Amino acid sequence: MIKAVMVMNTQGKPRLAKFFDFLPVEKQQELIRRVFGVLCSRPENVSNFIEAESIFGPDSRLVYNHFATLYFVVVFDSSENELVMLDLIQLLVQQTLERCFKNVCELDIVFNYSKVRSCNKCYLIHPEICFQLAK
Repeated sequence: MIKAVMVMNTQGKPRLAKFFDFLPVEKQQELIRRVFGVLCSRPENVSNFIEAESIFGPDSRLVYNHFATLYFVVVFDSSENELVMLDLIQLLVQQTLERCFKNVCELDIVFNYSKVRSCNKCYLIHPEICFQLAK
């Protein structure tokens, strides 16, 4: 099960955050800070897979990908495949956001937040529909 999807810039400012379990805003902000702390301390030449049990509790994993000035992060449990989650990030960026904005950048996410949020939500629920919306 996917627990959270986050997009943050290289300074740690969240640009999109969706938690699929209810958490108070303060707890969400703390988790985002902790995830960024882990991401920014990792060298470029290491794996994009992280055991996130210390951040999100037992049986939690984190997959991320770094595109330009943005980190795309998916947090999930062991019922999901790590490579599928990495592919989900790749497809979200390349198939959905690139179709919506041609050359997606941080400013597209900032100034078109509702469109990005609906694409993200749609993509996680029904990816085939989202391709039609992006056209």
